[in-house]
Amino acid sequence: MSAEAHPTLPPVRLHSEAELARDALAAPLFARAVRLARWTAPGTPVGSGGELLADRLPEAVRLLGFEGDEDGAAYASEAWRVAVDTGLVEVTDIEDLAEGSGEGPAAERAEPDVADPADDDGVFGVAGPGEDLALVTGGAPGDVLDLWLAALDAVLADAAVPDLDDLVDALDSGGEIDFTRLDWNPQREADFLDGVLANLYLLTVAEGGATDAPVPLPVLAASMVVPDGMVEPTNEVLEQVSDAMMRLDDQFRQLEPIGLVDFRPVDEELMAEADDEELLHGSDDLDDEDVSRYGMVRLTPLGLYGIRARMREAGVEAPAIGDLADKGADALLDAVSGYPEGAAQAEIEQWIEGRDLPEAVGELLAAARGGDPGGPLRRLRCQQALAPAGPVAEPVIRAVLDDAELGGLARVWLAERGATDVPAPSEAMVFWLTVDTIAAQLAEGVESDELPALMANLTAHHTGFFDAAWRVEHPYTAQVLEAMGRLHPDRKSAKEARKAAFKARSRQSSGA
Repeated sequence: MSAEAHPTLPPVRLHSEAELARDALAAPLFARAVRLARWTAPGTPVGSGGELLADRLPEAVRLLGFEGDEDGAAYASEAWRVAVDTGLVEVTDIEDLAEGSGEGPAAERAEPDVADPADDDGVFGVAGPGEDLALVTGGAPGDVLDLWLAALDAVLADAAVPDLDDLVDALDSGGEIDFTRLDWNPQREADFLDGVLANLYLLTVAEGGATDAPVPLPVLAASMVVPDGMVEPTNEVLEQVSDAMMRLDDQFRQLEPIGLVDFRPVDEELMAEADDEELLHGSDDLDDEDVSRYGMVRLTPLGLYGIRARMREAGVEAPAIGDLADKGADALLDAVSGYPEGAAQAEIEQWIEGRDLPEAVGELLAAARGGDPGGPLRRLRCQQALAPAGPVAEPVIRAVLDDAELGGLARVWLAERGATDVPAPSEAMVFWLTVDTIAAQLAEGVESDELPALMANLTAHHTGFFDAAWRVEHPYTAQVLEAMGRLHPDRKSAKEARKAAFKARSRQSSGA
């Protein structure tokens, strides 16, 4: 996973570890690996790569219920590899046994099945249930998830390998793979798949937590191939998108059994009919059923957990809602200032839950103070955090009515609850709160359609607004007035805002 592509991501809503562990145990491929590990007898002979021998494979196929399936042997072999790679099955080489250096369960296997590696029966070692198998039923949910993550790593490694036909075509006369003929770079392929999954993760969490909406395969392929800013892809780029789609179609088929994704493959009839341009743009004017024929993929809750774990291991900041539950109010407000509104509210609610409410409100108010760049947005998030607080919070909020930075916030909270005995704010406090509110919205980085309307409403209800606004003792007065000069829908007011911004800048530079 690339830490450079997505240095900081929106927070994700994860299921509990217990729920995720149940999902992991129910994932078809992981369940098959566990079943084979339990079936494995002490001293089971294996080949040079730790694979089941041909005379044992049919029994594994029957155990997994794949009799009569032409791909049954492949499915059983895949499940066995996952069992070995995760430690559910432990393999020991014959050389280690002969030297007495083998340790663990596999080294203690009965010897009758062990043959000399020089024999022609292909036996190179023995296998048996690994120590980690006990964690499936006796471990904590986190232990099960660790095993599943190891299985995921193995499946992702397999998914980045070309299909068998390509490998056969690339064999040279000596039976070795000619990578120049294959045009396959293992690291490049692994990076491509990691990038695809990172983009899918980002598309999933971008709306403030997690969305259940599947992503069309052409969209995902284009996100990896089409250069930023390219409006009309060239024929070469369209061909690359088409090739990427087919690679992803094959890879997601491999990733679905481990529980990472829900996947609807590309309709083979559609592929025969569509050209490259239709694959990229074909979903523009189609209904949901037609769009789905191009392939649809969605990360499962378990998949979100897995990709986040891999991204964090790669150094990517990938927060989850609930991460801040044990942090202080200052850390909470600083962090959620960069979250989408819905995710911020969910994080705040988890932080408040279980705390003494008056004490929590006091901590939030104290953390909201400050004239630093993050101050306005912290106060906006604090106001958001206090919105659901009940009457028990009122004494703490009333205590800051005279506070220069928090008094306006406190009055808004009390007014929203119908309080009638609230002292009127001074004009200076009204203007300070106005500047602070607009500064917070600008700090969110999104100049919404509502912002110009808010500005127009402010100037319409305050005669001589700009004459007073440039004098406001707020660190972001000039920036707010400059934004009003740029966004205000009335040209005359916009001009007045720019003049006021100049005055504010001059005042700041002179220290007056």
